[in-house]
Amino acid sequence: MTLPTTAHSGPCLGVGDVDRARALAASIAVDLADPPPSATDEDCAPASARWHHQSLSKGAPGIALLHALRPSTARREESVHRWLRHATAGGLSIGHGAGLWFGAPAIAFAVTIASPQRYPDARATLDRTVAALTRARLDAAWARMLAAARPPLSEFDVVRGLTGLGAYLLRAAPDRPLLRDVLRYLVALTRPLPAHDAASPDAPGWWAADPPPGNPADLGGHANLGMAHGIAGPLALLALALRAGIDVPGQVDAIDRISDWLDTWRQPAPAGPWWPERITVADLRSGQPTQPGPARPSWCYGTPGLARAQQLAAIVRGDRNWQAAAEHALTACLTDPHQLTRLTDLSVCHGWAGVALTAWFVAADATTSGPAATLPGLTRAFLDHAVNPDPPSGRPARGLINGLAGAALVAELLAAPTTTGPPPWPSCLLLN
Repeated sequence: MTLPTTAHSGPCLGVGDVDRARALAASIAVDLADPPPSATDEDCAPASARWHHQSLSKGAPGIALLHALRPSTARREESVHRWLRHATAGGLSIGHGAGLWFGAPAIAFAVTIASPQRYPDARATLDRTVAALTRARLDAAWARMLAAARPPLSEFDVVRGLTGLGAYLLRAAPDRPLLRDVLRYLVALTRPLPAHDAASPDAPGWWAADPPPGNPADLGGHANLGMAHGIAGPLALLALALRAGIDVPGQVDAIDRISDWLDTWRQPAPAGPWWPERITVADLRSGQPTQPGPARPSWCYGTPGLARAQQLAAIVRGDRNWQAAAEHALTACLTDPHQLTRLTDLSVCHGWAGVALTAWFVAADATTSGPAATLPGLTRAFLDHAVNPDPPSGRPARGLINGLAGAALVAELLAAPTTTGPPPWPSCLLLN
């Protein structure tokens, strides 16, 4: 099955900004030409070098993608191979922390995007591994639902959970029944759960057992709204699958349930609508979020990621008013100087690169002119921050989602000719 692509007119950048973007990408690629020596110790903690080897977010898989997707160079295939070998030097995780951004699924995603024809045996092994991991996660999720227990965020999120594994399957194996099994799970996740706990009966099925961040004593759990860890991720995957012609019973109803819930928690403001990052039991009972206003604009938690998920849902539901509302929310957010001052790093996850990338994809599908109009200013701000970070930062991470490789790929995209179609790698963010 061929996934649909979007038409895009490209940002209206001046020659100077195009040259700056290309120079930034080239400079980062040169800096990331060679992997460091492989770690020889047994430390696999999240801060360790061995952990970074297999992290799409901070390590080698994302750097392999950078070299694979840049314009052809004499050493491209050699660079891709060295970084993929570096990523797999210490073995691959299939444990609790494994997911789209870490371990065997992260390497499978990188190989699928970077060199789908060069490593057929490795890809086949990785596909089987990811399939087995996905089935095990699905079995555990269904057992949890039968026990009427609340899910952990890691069960369904993009980073470690079934939404991320579904994103991999949508890109790598859209015709396989396993993707539909993931979609059936996500449909069930949106249905009310008869759990007997501190959350009221009004809590949705994705209400997480995890205490709200910063408040470990709150045993009532919470609902996360963001793309990285919250319900916007499942919404985007359900919509993208439907856009690709892949549907299961109840999928449209699930999209509508999530969308209605997000509408309930949308907050009006003079600078445009916004959504809280999470809802606690106290928020649920009062009907109002305790978060006083919009937080940092970002792909992971903020209005940009939420707007893209809702735009995708509106497209597949054929609701032009809802689509325009999502696009307006993004435009208002990205033209509000107060919100933009909260961006302090370069990354794709929660920095300038991610905001520009998300706006690019929203503009690609937009029925309104606002998202495209934000792109030249966002691009300049992104490039300015790359040269003069404010505040000054230490040595940044090097990977795709939280590091320099992702910033370089975003710079390449922004500098690309206006006829260039969407790249495949942002599917790990559920942008396409």
